[in-house]
Amino acid sequence: MGQLQGKTAVVLGAGSAGNMGQAIARLFASHGARVMVAGRKDVPLAALAAEIAGEYALCDITSHAEVHALADHAAATLGRVDIAVNTTGWGLLASLEEITQDQLDRIVALQFKGVHHFLQAFVRVMRAQSPTGGSLISLSSATTRAIITNHAAYIGTKRGSEALMECIANDYGHLGIKANSVSPAFTDSPMTHDSFAVPGLTDAFLPRYPLGRLNTVEDVAQACLWLSTDQAFVTGANIQPNGGLTLRGNPQAGDVAAAVSAAMAKGAQ
Repeated sequence: MGQLQGKTAVVLGAGSAGNMGQAIARLFASHGARVMVAGRKDVPLAALAAEIAGEYALCDITSHAEVHALADHAAATLGRVDIAVNTTGWGLLASLEEITQDQLDRIVALQFKGVHHFLQAFVRVMRAQSPTGGSLISLSSATTRAIITNHAAYIGTKRGSEALMECIANDYGHLGIKANSVSPAFTDSPMTHDSFAVPGLTDAFLPRYPLGRLNTVEDVAQACLWLSTDQAFVTGANIQPNGGLTLRGNPQAGDVAAAVSAAMAKGAQ
């Protein structure tokens, strides 16, 4: 019997093939959960829902109305919502001086206001299920503990989302609602795939991981699975399934440039 047998789950941000949301949805379904996947892309969501015998819905996390509609639709369709996971994010690479007002507005809308919408909507649904409550998870980033160059807006909004999770854990724990963050590091996913193709780039990162490899989407999914079980007596935490990166810290811009240059020089020989 799976670890989530009989439970229901919503995974928001599962609209791109091979991303973290899809990996989480597949793992949850394999452990017995009935899963609704959500995001902005109809075709891949429909295909994933069919694959895992689940449901799907369109939802833009930056829209207060759409997120609340998703929570209501999930509760009505699934009967209840035991688990809700937010995997949305935007790996914006921009210095403090370069970032535009449009970029700043977009990343705040996605990674801070959107998380607030998500929590508000699913707390509303889950509080009606008290005392069984539910499990809320939002993906953050190892960069909030291991600062990296030219990510101020990204890191700032992710760290803000972590604070939201801690507040929800404190304010709604008495209703049986758990709220935790999960923080991957540099992971090969649709959001970062182009970066992984840059020669030498991963060479700058690998020595920073005590466990000797970069984390994968499956590592992240497994962390979310554990937090979603009844056995995880954890709330207000920030789980780091990133192989110990936060012990050594991320490489900085100069380290990355040197590794890329070295790889290109070697390739030219």
